[in-house]
Amino acid sequence: MGNSALKAHLETAQKTGVFQLTGKGLTEFPEDLQKLTSNLRTIDLSNNKIELLPPLIGKFSFLKSLALNNNKLTALPEELCKLKKLETLHLNGNHLRQLPAAFGQLSALKTLSLSGNQLRTVPTQLSGLRHLDVVDLSKNQIQNVPDTVGELQAIELNLNQNQISQISVHISHCPRLKVLRLEENCLELSMLPQSILSDSQISLLAVEGNLFEIKKLRELEGYDKYMERFTATKKKFA
Repeated sequence: MGNSALKAHLETAQKTGVFQLTGKGLTEFPEDLQKLTSNLRTIDLSNNKIELLPPLIGKFSFLKSLALNNNKLTALPEELCKLKKLETLHLNGNHLRQLPAAFGQLSALKTLSLSGNQLRTVPTQLSGLRHLDVVDLSKNQIQNVPDTVGELQAIELNLNQNQISQISVHISHCPRLKVLRLEENCLELSMLPQSILSDSQISLLAVEGNLFEIKKLRELEGYDKYMERFTATKKKFA
C-alpha cells in the first residue's frame, strides 16, 4: 500500500475519528497514526499481518474501540492498559498466550473478544473489570476455570471449544452472569458444579458436545430451579 493511500486514510480519520485499514497485508502498526492520538475513537486493523502492537498505543487516550482480529500478535504491551476510555477490544484469531499484568486497569471495557488464541486459563485480570458485559474466550486451549472467575462481572462468558475438564464452583457466585457457554469441551457431568443450576444467576447454560448426554443434566439436583430462570428469561425477551 502506497504512502498516498495511507495519507488519504489518515485525512479521513482526522475528520471522522475512525481509522479502518483491513486486509491490506500490513506487517506493522502504522506509526503515522500517532499524529492522531487525540482524534481517534476507533481503530480497526483486522485481517493484516501485524506481529507487534507498539507502546505508542497507550497514547490514544480517547480510543473507545480497538480491533486487531486475525493478525499475528503473540503479546500485548503493558501500555495498552492505559486506555481508560476503551470499551470494545477485539483480538480474535491471534497467537496470544496471556494478557498484560495491568489489564484490569482498562476500567471502561465492556466487550472483550479473544476467540481463537492460545490462552490456557481464564485470565485473572478480568475479575477487576467492573463494566465487562461480554467475554469471548472460545477456541483457546483453556483446561480449567479457576476460583477467581467468581469475581467476574460479565453478563455473558463464552468458553466454547476449549479443553475444559474442571470448573471452579465459584463460577456460580458471578453476580451478573446470565449466559455461560461451555459447548465442545472435555467436561464429565460430575465436574459441572451443581450450584450453577441450583444457586446462580445463570439462565442460559450451553453444554452440548461434552462427555455426557444432555438428558443426564435434567436429572441433576437444581435443574428445576435453573429451568425456572431459563423460562423467565425467555418470556422477558419473547
